[in-house]
Amino acid sequence: MDLYQKFNKCLNAPYTTVENNASYYVERKGSTLWLYFEWSNGVEDWLNNFNFPAKPYRDMENLWFAHRGFLKVWKSIEPYVAERINDKSIKRFEVVGYSHGAAVALLCFEYVRYNRPDAEAIGVGFGSPRVVFGAMRRNVRKRFEGFTVVRNGKDIVTRMPPAILGFRHAGKLLKIGCPKGLIKDHYPENYKSALWAYEGEKKTDELRRRNE
Repeated sequence: MDLYQKFNKCLNAPYTTVENNASYYVERKGSTLWLYFEWSNGVEDWLNNFNFPAKPYRDMENLWFAHRGFLKVWKSIEPYVAERINDKSIKRFEVVGYSHGAAVALLCFEYVRYNRPDAEAIGVGFGSPRVVFGAMRRNVRKRFEGFTVVRNGKDIVTRMPPAILGFRHAGKLLKIGCPKGLIKDHYPENYKSALWAYEGEKKTDELRRRNE
């Protein structure tokens, strides 16, 4: 499934909502577990988005800090997905989120990498805010390898909370699209068009390399 297809699936997944208006969807395909996380869809989500003072992630080896509001949402979802993540018959994980859900997806991805180092894990956060605060030890940074933050144009959400406050992205940052505006670049329709163009360019490049 390419990035465009993942984003489309994320927009249209049949989410389950639990405490703190936390929304997720889990789907198993063979030995692969897909985990999707929904964008902001209510006042409570926005309150969590702006609840950005950093909080220690205390139950992990080598203390690190995360955005308090997103951590609160992930901790609401964790009990509902932990058993499935720790199922040893799952050999591969795909973690996907958009906007608010992308931040939660990053925290889920780290949980997967920490608890299932035996499995393959790939994650993508479309239009993700910054989640991690301050410096991290190398062995903590490694738990985010395989996660990609996709930024369309100048999407303002991907620049919040401001870096000057100590927040940063974890994993790899992939920039796509042509800027239309700080806010417009975050709209789902503009992510869809930018991803469609990006995947088309990738396929063209692959064909060109094969024919060289």
